[in-house]
Amino acid sequence: MENKKRVVVGLSGGVDSSVAAYLLKEQGYEVIGMFMKNWHDESVTISNECPWMEDSTDAMLVAEKLGIPFQAIDLSEDYRERIVDYMFSEYEAGRTPNPDILCNREIKFDIFLKAAQKLKADFVATGHYCQKDILEENGQKIYRLFAGADPNKDQSYFLCQLSQDQLSRALFPIGHLQKSEVRKIAKEQDLITADKKDSQGLCFIGKVRLPDFLQQQLKPKKGEILMVDPELPYFQKHQVPAGMQLEDLDKETLENICLPLQYHPNEGKKVGDHNGAHYFTVGQRKGLQVGGTGKPLFVISTDTRENIIYTGLGEDHPGLNRFGLFVPKNDVHWIRADLKLTSGQSARYQTRIRYRQPLTEATLLMKEEGLYVIFDQAQRGIASGQFVAWYKDNEAIGSGVIF
Repeated sequence: MENKKRVVVGLSGGVDSSVAAYLLKEQGYEVIGMFMKNWHDESVTISNECPWMEDSTDAMLVAEKLGIPFQAIDLSEDYRERIVDYMFSEYEAGRTPNPDILCNREIKFDIFLKAAQKLKADFVATGHYCQKDILEENGQKIYRLFAGADPNKDQSYFLCQLSQDQLSRALFPIGHLQKSEVRKIAKEQDLITADKKDSQGLCFIGKVRLPDFLQQQLKPKKGEILMVDPELPYFQKHQVPAGMQLEDLDKETLENICLPLQYHPNEGKKVGDHNGAHYFTVGQRKGLQVGGTGKPLFVISTDTRENIIYTGLGEDHPGLNRFGLFVPKNDVHWIRADLKLTSGQSARYQTRIRYRQPLTEATLLMKEEGLYVIFDQAQRGIASGQFVAWYKDNEAIGSGVIF
């Protein structure tokens, strides 16, 4: 390859990014390995799960083995400002953030990308299980993001906030492979990461005790756990009216279906106490420590202002399973800007509201105030602050932050 293209690979010290670096070198790129140090605070990390020192060393040994330059970059200040502070404020407001999606948008494909560009890199590459291609339309290049070939490892959801500009500079060398094939390549190349366990937990922090992590800034505060009766007439108005064309629904009906349910303290029966509504999220079952209810209790709403947790009994509670959600106008993001819906338009897409959740059919309705998403089947545990992503034929089309 004349005038070799230069690519900086985010070497995390895991098997996926190691093989990504190897494949790029084989394809004739000039490859530089870079380790991102995003976290210093060991006090909330579960020891030996993902210590950055070990990861950094493994990344360096992989670079050495592949004969590529290596450097480490400390992004912990940016990480604290853009990811950790965001997490604290979201939990404090009773919302459920997704730091991995933010980490990709704000750190790997922004701060890290800029650091790579200072090294005159044409691209950055990661070990994500997703795929990209380029569509040429009227002389315009459109970058498309697809699910990874391994359905158990597809990470396109975590990249659902990327822009066309970010995608144009991104490479995903292992997206067409199965995880087993990635490990096989690592073994054949005798890479130290070949048998290394996949890291769990927050993007580049490692496995974190979330309650400990949150308690650093969000102090415990005793409050009541209330159980809400599923037979309340209140739930009737939040159903999709039978036989109605979704496009014909008025604003009030749309809001009833799609906005978070609001409960009042007198609508619930006290079943226990908690140490802070901001430690809990909609759909959560563990950690309530309320016994003797027969069926399991689920969190159906958290009120951080009044410090109350509302719960529902059993998996079929109408407060747990909702048919719609809303994304405010400023929080709607189109990876495919050419497919953007304008006010009054609607479209059918497949959607997901959390990683690894099977795709589910939905109608998207764009209105002046934002995007209403109405599912064919009720979805469990829709939480404010989470991301909804929509797909067509395995291509990620757009995403938004749930109100």
